[in-house]
Amino acid sequence: MPEKPPTNPGAEPPPGHDAAAERNVLEQLRARVAALESGGAPRARHHRWRSFFSALLIVIGCVLAPLGAVAAWASSQVNDTDRYVATVAPLASDPAVQAAAANRVTDAVMSYIHIPDLLQGAAPQDRPRLEQALGALGNPLENAVRSFVRGKAQDVIASDAFQRFWVNANRQIHTALDKALTGSGGAVKINDQSVTVDLAPIVDRVKQRLVGAGMGFAARIPQIHTDFTVLRSDELGRMKTYLRLLRLAGSWLPVLVVVLVVAGVLLAVHRRRVLVAAVLAVGFAMLVLGAGLTVFREVYLNSLPDTVSQPAAAAVYDTLVRFLRSSVRRVVALAVVIALAAWLTGPGRRATFVREAWRSGNRAVRVAADRAGFRTGPVGPFVHRYRTWITWILVVAAVLTYMTWSYPTGLVVVVIALVLLLAMAVVDFLDEPAELADGAVSGQGPGTASAAG
Repeated sequence: MPEKPPTNPGAEPPPGHDAAAERNVLEQLRARVAALESGGAPRARHHRWRSFFSALLIVIGCVLAPLGAVAAWASSQVNDTDRYVATVAPLASDPAVQAAAANRVTDAVMSYIHIPDLLQGAAPQDRPRLEQALGALGNPLENAVRSFVRGKAQDVIASDAFQRFWVNANRQIHTALDKALTGSGGAVKINDQSVTVDLAPIVDRVKQRLVGAGMGFAARIPQIHTDFTVLRSDELGRMKTYLRLLRLAGSWLPVLVVVLVVAGVLLAVHRRRVLVAAVLAVGFAMLVLGAGLTVFREVYLNSLPDTVSQPAAAAVYDTLVRFLRSSVRRVVALAVVIALAAWLTGPGRRATFVREAWRSGNRAVRVAADRAGFRTGPVGPFVHRYRTWITWILVVAAVLTYMTWSYPTGLVVVVIALVLLLAMAVVDFLDEPAELADGAVSGQGPGTASAAG
């Protein structure tokens, strides 16, 4: 039996042991360790700088994201006539706005109606007695006349004529919106405190209704220009400047946000993790914008004078910012979809479990289809061979659908994601290697082949 070499480290080496070779190998190992140690510190510092600038770019993008949404909203209201009309058109049919406009028209008409004018149709011998009666019934009669005038004003404002006037007026003045932003031009006027709409055409229609109801003296009422306040704020003069700046930034600021976030992700060391964190951070920034709109709504309504109808002002505010709120929901939904996609395609344990559960479900459906006689034929091998290309084509198609959709909503984002998910499930279902397809043709499906294996 051969003798084992000594295991004691302090023992002398056996005969024939090459000490010089051992020292040479030991020196080479030490040199490699020294090289690795000398190169590790710069690499770590390099990673730290990359992480710093990556985080900086993403933070700047998150800060600019709400401003980009507001800028895009302001730009769409100025540059897109249909968008602007679609924003303000529902105000014409809002009950609170209609009630406030009817009150404004009634006050304007009643300022030119005198109760003694009602006696013009009476016989001269009856006027002294009627005037004496008016002295006792002045206030009740005036209230009755006001109620009558208000009823006519409500009829006009509730009709299609008011909605056509509202839409046509806003469509016509949209071409002069730049002038309106500077304080003049069109039926809409903006000064340092309010945004108003002239209701003179509606007052004329109310006068015609009064004449038709027997109040002939209403025909002598001169043309009345009465302003209906759409927005009111003591800081509106300063807001006009901000609005013009946001309008100019509306075309490039959202693009800058996307470029900053993408650059931050590409610069990161762990890109998948940073992508998930970055899109969720952008979504959170947009949620902050949505909360800010709600808080500003309360501040704005509380700052209005008592003469302004609170329900009408709330309806106007909610209508004007509803597309901005839709942008908030859209970006949040898009951020959640991208974060889920990045997480599910990652190497994490939970993500792997979800993917395996997905594949197991598809395999179960495929086995059931095979037992029912379903065969993919040449489609299965084709999908298996070009599955990567097919997947990318589907993803690009989903992205192009989102980008070419005019003003997509959060629901549109969710629907596009679900359609893409369904298409990926169909691809996974049709994916079949050529050898399994040949086995299916010979009477042995994938389920049978798996069982046999």
